[in-house]
Amino acid sequence: MVRILLTTLSFLSLLSPAFGQKVKYKDLFVLLNAKQYDQAEPFLRTYLAENDDNPNAYLFMGIILQEKAANNDVLKHTDIMINNLDSAVIYYDKAYKQMTEKEIKRNDEYYQAYNRRDLRTGKFGVKLSDVQFDIEKKIEALKERKVLVGELKTHYDNAEAQYAKAQFLYKDIQLKYGNEKTLFLRSDASTIVNLKRITHVFDSSILAFKSYKDISSTFGNTGYNQELDLKEITSLEKDGTSTPDFMQDKLVLWDFKRWTDNTIAGIEKEVLPMRENLISYDIEINKLREKLKQDSVSVKNDLTKLVDKILYNQLKKYDPNPMPMDVFGMKIAELEYLSELINNRPFRDSSNIKLKLGLIEKELKEIKKLDSVSTKLSNRDLEADALDYNHFVSRAYGTPAVLKSLVKTTKDFADREKERKEKESGRLSDALRWMVTEADSIPLFMEVSDNSKFKPLILVEDKFTAGFQFADTVATGYFSTINAARKGGVNVSFPIDNKVFTRGKLPVTKALSTSDENGQVFYILFYSEEKVGNKFPATMAKIYRTDGLAWSSNFSYELLPVEVSFQVESGEVAVKTSNPAGESKMVFIDKNGKRKNVNNEE
Repeated sequence: MVRILLTTLSFLSLLSPAFGQKVKYKDLFVLLNAKQYDQAEPFLRTYLAENDDNPNAYLFMGIILQEKAANNDVLKHTDIMINNLDSAVIYYDKAYKQMTEKEIKRNDEYYQAYNRRDLRTGKFGVKLSDVQFDIEKKIEALKERKVLVGELKTHYDNAEAQYAKAQFLYKDIQLKYGNEKTLFLRSDASTIVNLKRITHVFDSSILAFKSYKDISSTFGNTGYNQELDLKEITSLEKDGTSTPDFMQDKLVLWDFKRWTDNTIAGIEKEVLPMRENLISYDIEINKLREKLKQDSVSVKNDLTKLVDKILYNQLKKYDPNPMPMDVFGMKIAELEYLSELINNRPFRDSSNIKLKLGLIEKELKEIKKLDSVSTKLSNRDLEADALDYNHFVSRAYGTPAVLKSLVKTTKDFADREKERKEKESGRLSDALRWMVTEADSIPLFMEVSDNSKFKPLILVEDKFTAGFQFADTVATGYFSTINAARKGGVNVSFPIDNKVFTRGKLPVTKALSTSDENGQVFYILFYSEEKVGNKFPATMAKIYRTDGLAWSSNFSYELLPVEVSFQVESGEVAVKTSNPAGESKMVFIDKNGKRKNVNNEE
């Protein structure tokens, strides 16, 4: 590259003084051969203005113009490109007509680009036929390219112009109706005609764009690679107005055809029959309310069937937030809540707190739904909604004021019921966390405060819990079964090794448990992970569901306890112990709380 640059500068310095008089082609050829066409072109034009008998000069001028055409923007500078293509053909034609064997032999250094080996003689050389054939192909290709350029530009312009016309017609609809609800609910025969006209013009634009893309693939590298991205119109009020740049690779166009087709279908197939369907649906809901009120039965199953009948999807196509749907949603939510109350009535007197909490949570879920939909409806501009749904409001409620009164009454009811159910849910949730005995309330959760008198170490959900109960600094073991009412049950206190199990040693105190299959006999093992006299101290208690504490004994183990299991056949308890090295031992405690010597355990 550096060498070519130095050569170019050298020859420019040689040519410059002479250009005031005459351009020498042999000097100019250095630039042409180095493909320094930008620097060579003005000199070459000067040369050709004074010399019309040099086919090689004409050939290079054709090459220069062909290169310039290739670099022209086919869409922005179409006329310039066509002019360069035409000029290139003219110069190639002049070169072709003047090209002779004599010219090639005399100036063979100018035609080294065509230097080929003769397959018959094996010698290198330049043939006139090769040069002429190359020029013929260039002329033919340039003429074909000119045709493609014209067609390409024509289809591109048509695509852009037809889209602009479709958009203009769309904006006229937009200006006339303002939003989709108004368009759908107040449309007439002329609306259909105007919508179909948009479709026709938009189709013409898309067809022209497709032709443009087809020609582009034949043309080759145009410098453009537009990919059509049709964007759905979802709001007449907001969409469809932005002006696209047809020269961008991602060509985003509003899909006017899809919108007009959907709009026409909505008007013809859905809007017209919709008015009576809304009235019929409201009547069906009112019938279910009367059934619930008179027969005091749940209508949830009937509501499921009724909801399947509604044309939610059809209505939302032309009104994304339809007021009748909110009204129906509110009335249905109220019936669902009242039905839930009826379904739960047989369980009101149950002592099962978890069951009652589950029922309250279901009711709370339904009343929150009613509160949500009634709040949404109360925040609407019902006066404005009544203009679009005049038929529905006047036939079902008489006036907008009556409808507003219904919404307010329902909202007030939802607020009262929600507050009442939330309080009841909180009360039951708290009750579920404690086992109430005659003397105290035992926590049924592990994360107690540091100064709590109870420290749970075992919690088997809905079955039993065990841990330490502290009186000042002295601890005793406790065990309590867990029942559905969270009251009564088996509640046992038993002694533990107070020298080992203190409040300060809680971080290294752990517990294991086991029971028989019927849940009548329970074994609780408290142990320390910190050795005392090279052994791990522990306290085990045996508890009967019917008789309470059977015994409580202190033990010590060479290895750390990891599992407790009840042996049904012998009535013994097996304590598996192990260490990090993988060594393990089994220690057996008989039914009277005495340790059996196994594996040399003392």
